Amino acid sequence: MATVYRKTVTRSIPDNVERIERKGVLFVRFTAKGERKTARVVLGKDGQERMTTKAETYTAKYRDHLGIIREVATSCRHEDAAKHVLKEILRREELLKAGVITSDESTIAKQQQVTTDVHLAAYVKSMESAGVTAKHIADNQQKIERLILECKFARLSDIRREPMETWLIARTTEGMAARTRNGYLQALRTFLNWCIQTSRLNSNPLSRVAKADEKSDQRKTRRAMTETEIGQLLQVALWRPLAEYGRKTVAGDSTKKRSNWTYEALTLETLEQCCDRARERLNDNAAFLDELEQRGYERMLVYKVFILTGLRCNELRSITLGQLHLDDKTPSIELHARDEKNRQGSNVALCSDLTSELRDWVERTKSLTERHVLKTGEPMESRPLFNVPAGLIRILDRDLATAGIPKTDERGRSLDVHALRTTFGTMLSQAGVSPRTAQAAMRHSRIDLTMNVYTDPKLLDVAGAVESLPSLSASNSRPSERMQATGTEGPARNVAPIVAPTFGKPCQNMSISGKNQAIAIAIKIEPNNEKTLEFTRKTRVFDRGGRRDSNPRHSEPQSDALTN
Repeated sequence: MATVYRKTVTRSIPDNVERIERKGVLFVRFTAKGERKTARVVLGKDGQERMTTKAETYTAKYRDHLGIIREVATSCRHEDAAKHVLKEILRREELLKAGVITSDESTIAKQQQVTTDVHLAAYVKSMESAGVTAKHIADNQQKIERLILECKFARLSDIRREPMETWLIARTTEGMAARTRNGYLQALRTFLNWCIQTSRLNSNPLSRVAKADEKSDQRKTRRAMTETEIGQLLQVALWRPLAEYGRKTVAGDSTKKRSNWTYEALTLETLEQCCDRARERLNDNAAFLDELEQRGYERMLVYKVFILTGLRCNELRSITLGQLHLDDKTPSIELHARDEKNRQGSNVALCSDLTSELRDWVERTKSLTERHVLKTGEPMESRPLFNVPAGLIRILDRDLATAGIPKTDERGRSLDVHALRTTFGTMLSQAGVSPRTAQAAMRHSRIDLTMNVYTDPKLLDVAGAVESLPSLSASNSRPSERMQATGTEGPARNVAPIVAPTFGKPCQNMSISGKNQAIAIAIKIEPNNEKTLEFTRKTRVFDRGGRRDSNPRHSEPQSDALTN
């Protein structure tokens, strides 16, 4: 028993139809795709009139190798094509009945004819059930959908190596970066690996497609900030929200129209004057004045946490008051597994300087915490530690411009929010922290990522390291003395790090304490309730030479706003 036929389906009756009656049965006549058609009128389950028509595609009906009657949609509009599909189905059932192929092989053969978008929809649901972030799912789905469309991968059987390589070559010609091309290739490879796991494919047809060399085609390289630049950035972050309201207006052209007026550029040298002018203008609005000072202090502290902990932007957004452990023997921030990039969870160690400022910040924002509890009904521990805005990268760009720090250096390396994490990794190396400890502090799975990507070699004291090597000479000393000098016998001088890196093992969460706290450069701003601003060498967080001063000044914060 095997046949193909078009199923009878019911559809809503279109407008402007002609109703006719034959032998007591109601029919409708209508025109569809240029053809005159007649359909019988029936009552639907909802009691509304509907018309019965034949489906546009054929369905195959057959008995499988187990004797069960099956119906399979062929997706064919022509009867001959549907019969060919049925013939292939019957051949596969015969092979199954004879034991030539297994059920898994038969299942894979069936999946080959299913459209790729159906498999992709199932893949997306699989990622959602696995707890993958929505952003990662959307990014991978967008990449795979583009490849399916542009490479014409209508079915899994259409996915081959040659179209993929042709697409990659075309994108290279257009100037797409190597890392971006690899991202597309990896997204589709991961999807095909999932298809193998779910018995949809036997093998990955793209497993041997070569990846592009990202090192030879780097489009964006981040650099670390120097100590002087950090001091200037924190100073600008602290006072720019207030100084923006003290800038002088400048006429745009000779027409003197107000629409052509603008404001003078804000610089590190004019920061003090603009703050004084802003205080005069906002003298009658003390609440807003306090809000601006609070905004600057919060922004400064956000930058400082990035630099001294290496937290990523979204990780810092997820931190709440309940995740602060400032009174423990080793102060730390608890980072939940769901919020960490590697989904493992960590305790991020805090230096004493940053611990003190965070404790002061929590004390200063008690009123905000109380309002959060009243507004949401949630416990105080659920209030976010900081308000990290979505446009922080644009705010940082304006802060860098005001501080006179170039966005891109002479080697084409740039500064952005994630570059503050690179600064953290570089400071670890500058402080003499062993590579394995630095890897744990950065929460990296591979030590080469810590040493090669997140350490800026330009800021390392290579000359000083070479100078620390032992003196070597071919003197007339006795052999036993020469052996002792080279470390073969007796006590030897340590040149290599005490803790050697361990390859092939994921790093464990480790606390940074003792000497390793030297990485925390002292960037402290002591509380001061005076509403004055004196930008002298003593009041700046860092002076021009990069030296630290421990008594910069700020005002009492009153609000949790953090905007540009």
